[in-house]
Amino acid sequence: MKQQFATENEPISIPFAEGIEYKVYYGESSVLKQLRYYPYAVLGVVGLFILVSYFAFSVSRRAEENQVWVGLAKETAHQLGTPISSLMGWVDVIEMGEMPENAGDEMRKDIRRLQIITERFSKIGSEPILKKVELNQTLQHAVAYMKTRSGKGVHFDIQSSGPVYVMLNLNLFDWVIENLTKNSIDAMEGAGELKYSIHRKSGKIILDVSDTGKGIPRNNFKSVFKPGFTTKRRGWGLGLSLAKRIIQDYHRGQIFVKESLPGVRTTMRVLLNEAV
Repeated sequence: MKQQFATENEPISIPFAEGIEYKVYYGESSVLKQLRYYPYAVLGVVGLFILVSYFAFSVSRRAEENQVWVGLAKETAHQLGTPISSLMGWVDVIEMGEMPENAGDEMRKDIRRLQIITERFSKIGSEPILKKVELNQTLQHAVAYMKTRSGKGVHFDIQSSGPVYVMLNLNLFDWVIENLTKNSIDAMEGAGELKYSIHRKSGKIILDVSDTGKGIPRNNFKSVFKPGFTTKRRGWGLGLSLAKRIIQDYHRGQIFVKESLPGVRTTMRVLLNEAV
């Protein structure tokens, strides 16, 4: 060890008495040697952690994108299915030689519906044009279409404290109302009360959509807006994700679960900026 220390460091000479001198031999301890490489080891671990995190994030994002594309394709088929089925039914009626008085108007509604669906999907990924509209009338128009295509067991109720104006893209906002309405009807299994209420508070316009369905567990309040999340056997979990994107990204508003009492009431809240 003395020879090893002598090769590593110059010994320290300490005079003790006349003709007597002591020498101190020293060297680095094993702990000090380990500490010399410790920063490199830490940097290596941190780098490995960043690499693994980036890989996991990339896989997660790719899986989410796949869910969005699959869900969007299914949503497109579902959106187109209702008016197409209706038009096919009218064709059967015409072939049987029976033509109700309102046949023309109803077919025009379905054709207009196809045009609206085309406009909706064409606006995904682009900045939509917003117009100043009266929210009560817009809501009544959106609910009217869903009301005629839902079961008789659902009671619709729209409440408002007076006219309110907001900046909206009508086609996209109607899509939000449809998704919220469909989810509520599914939660109530086709029978219950569906209430829409509009009021103003602190410069914000609040739209609450409440149903008497089975409810949402509190730990899923945020998860319901993630692409792919669904509690329905045949669902694809894109409706609320699209609704959130439309409200937050395109209208600079908010949408969230206000409350949910299982089997009693669930309320989805939409916050919009009041138009000046």
